[in-house]
Amino acid sequence: MCLVWDLGLLEYGKAWELQKRLHRQRGEGEVPDILLLLEHPPTITIGRSGKLDNVLISNERLAEEGISLFFIERGGDVTYHGPGQLVGYPIFDLSERGKDLHRYVRDIEEVIIRTLRDFAIDAGRDVDHPGVWVNGEEIAAIGLSVRRWVSMHGFALNVNTNLDHFTFINPCGFFDRKATSVSKVLCRQIPMEAVREPLISHFQDVFRVSLRNGINLAL
Repeated sequence: MCLVWDLGLLEYGKAWELQKRLHRQRGEGEVPDILLLLEHPPTITIGRSGKLDNVLISNERLAEEGISLFFIERGGDVTYHGPGQLVGYPIFDLSERGKDLHRYVRDIEEVIIRTLRDFAIDAGRDVDHPGVWVNGEEIAAIGLSVRRWVSMHGFALNVNTNLDHFTFINPCGFFDRKATSVSKVLCRQIPMEAVREPLISHFQDVFRVSLRNGINLAL
C-alpha cells in the first residue's frame, strides 16, 4: 500500500522540509511509502553535481522574475519548477524493491511514458541521461536522492509550464537541448487533473502498488 498526497501549489522550501521529515519517518518505519504530487511556484534547483554557471541570469534578475533558488541534495544538475508542472516525490523504501536504483529510475520513466501515450505523445528515454524526451526535447526531468535505501525527490513533468523560464538555465546542464511540455506538443492547454489521474493509474500498474489518498496533516 502507498499513500498519495495531493499538495496543490506548495513553496519549494516547505515541500523540501516535508520530504526530509517523511524520509526520516519512512526509514524508521513510522509511515508507509508515500507519493507526493504537487506544483511549485517558480523555482530553480541545483543538484549535487550542478554548477551555478548553468544559471544564466543574475540573482537580481531571479528576484525580479520571482524565482527562488535552492541548492539541494538530489543528483543531477540544474532544473526549473513552476506552475503547470506536475511534480512527484516518491518517498519509497527501496530495500523492499530489490535495492535496484536503475530499475527505480526506469520505472519512473515508464510511468511518464505511458501517461504521455494516453495523449498520443510518443515519448522515450535517453540511455545516457535520466528523464523523458520528445523529439530530442526534455518533457520530464528526474533527479533523486537515496539514503539508507529510502528515496527523496523524484520527477517533474511539464504540462502547461512556462517554457520561457527554461531559457534562464541550461536544463540538466545541457547547452544544446531544450525543454518542451504537453501543451506545446499538443498546441493546447491541458487541465492538470487530466494528466494527474492517468499518471496515478500508471504509477499503480508499474510499481505494483495500491495508491490510497492520504489525509495530509503535516503542513
